[in-house]
Amino acid sequence: MSETAVRAREEERARPGVPDRAARGTTVWILLRWTMAQTGAMLPLFLVVQAAIAGAVVIGFGLLIPDIDTPTAELLSTGAPTILILVIGLVLCPWGVAGARTSGTLTYQRALPVPRPLLLVSDLVVWVVIALPSIPVTVLVAHLRYGIDYSFDWPLLAGVFVLATVMAVSVGYAIAVLLPPMMSQLVSQVMVFFVMLFSPITFPKDQLPDWFQAVHNVLPFQAAADLLRAGLLSDRFEVSGKALAVLAVWCLVGLAVSVRSIIRRS
Repeated sequence: MSETAVRAREEERARPGVPDRAARGTTVWILLRWTMAQTGAMLPLFLVVQAAIAGAVVIGFGLLIPDIDTPTAELLSTGAPTILILVIGLVLCPWGVAGARTSGTLTYQRALPVPRPLLLVSDLVVWVVIALPSIPVTVLVAHLRYGIDYSFDWPLLAGVFVLATVMAVSVGYAIAVLLPPMMSQLVSQVMVFFVMLFSPITFPKDQLPDWFQAVHNVLPFQAAADLLRAGLLSDRFEVSGKALAVLAVWCLVGLAVSVRSIIRRS
């Protein structure tokens, strides 16, 4: 063997090796642990906030209605989980992302040698976990206040819960990434007031003007409420294919915008 070949082999052996790329599942698990560690200390506070909002919607709104009847109580009780999910996705999620942008955490995460969409996946999973108590909390409060007997459609309830939460979180995430931190928090606050006061979630849509009903026919708020209501009171409410299509479209749009915003260069 020539001296040149021997020298090339020795140089190749001496060259530091490039570590193997971590498996996709390992990367997701590490990002999940990181994200959960960042928000883990706030989980008790999130639970308190959900309980307070559930009480405000189920009990507080009920105090505004004299001699509340059973159908109205059912609308309040089955609409409260939707409000909680939307508050988590459209308010708490932008608040968390805005804080990460201000502190530089999001910039650091985007600089990591991992596919950027995985950052969104880890956030989605964590926020879905945070939103899990929304349905049990509201069901408990409504049962104690009005004595409502629920008839659960568990597959529908689980699927709609995940779909509605992913939709709300992805839209909130896109708002927080695309807009400046202060502006994103302002927009999220305006949206939650629109959801709570002007969306047919806890009251019949017939109370709105016709043009406003047409607007809500293409927005995801009423669709999410109708589908969750069908999962909670399956013997009194039916699943709407149109509502499912509207919610699915908004979920896909939110995910697409969020992925586009997280992978774009600063």
